[in-house]
Amino acid sequence: MIINAGPEDLDKLLELALLLWPENPPGSLREEITRILEDSDAAYFLWLEGGNALGFAQVQARRDYVEGTGTSPVGYLEGIFVREIHRGRGFASGLLTACESWARERGYREFASDCELNNADSLRFHLKNGFQEAGRLISFTKAL
Repeated sequence: MIINAGPEDLDKLLELALLLWPENPPGSLREEITRILEDSDAAYFLWLEGGNALGFAQVQARRDYVEGTGTSPVGYLEGIFVREIHRGRGFASGLLTACESWARERGYREFASDCELNNADSLRFHLKNGFQEAGRLISFTKAL
C-alpha cells in the first residue's frame, strides 16, 4: 500500500532516508524531511506492508531550469529507495507512479530526475520506467 506520508511518518522516512543517504547526519536529515513534509510543493510517498516501511520516494516541484525540459514547473523525483530484500517486485515503479500522479494533479506537463554517473542500477530503473537521458554532468569544486 502506498501512502502520501505525513508528519506522523517522520521516523519511518528517516530510517529509509538514512539507508539511501548514509553520509547525511541524522539530525540534519530529520530537519530536512520535516521541512519538506510541511512544503506544499513537495511530497513523500511510503510503501507500507503490515505497518512496515519497505520504500519511499520524494517528489517536488522545480521551478528553476531542469536539463532537457521545456516547461516550468516540473515534477522532480528527488530520491527513491526500496529496501534491498524487497527490490525487483515493482515497489519502486509503484512509488514513481505515485510521484508522477502527484505532479500530473498539479498540472505539470513534464517530470524529471537524475542519478549519479556511476549508479548503473538507478540508470536502468529510470530507462525501464520511461525516462530518456537528457544529458550528463560532472560537477567541480575548487578551494579558494
